[in-house]
Amino acid sequence: MYLDTEKKKELFKNHGRSKADNDTGSAESQIALFTYRISHLTQHLKVNKKDHSSRNGLLKLVGKRRRLLDYLHDNEIERYRAIIAELNLRK
Repeated sequence: MYLDTEKKKELFKNHGRSKADNDTGSAESQIALFTYRISHLTQHLKVNKKDHSSRNGLLKLVGKRRRLLDYLHDNEIERYRAIIAELNLRK
């Protein structure tokens, strides 16, 4: 599987707010997880162009990540800027 437990813990530890491997609820850790899954699905769809169900899942993930980023932008702008810089996201 492309995303095992160790990889998730590493993502949460590197990008989570409390920098702990069990920090799964913070917006930063969820955005990092969604970004990893989005990049994986993007690579999958480059090979499998007709996989429409994966494309729908990708669009839902992008929407979830966008909503979390909007939440951070509205409430805590410094955390928003930090996660954008960390993950090299546009905007």
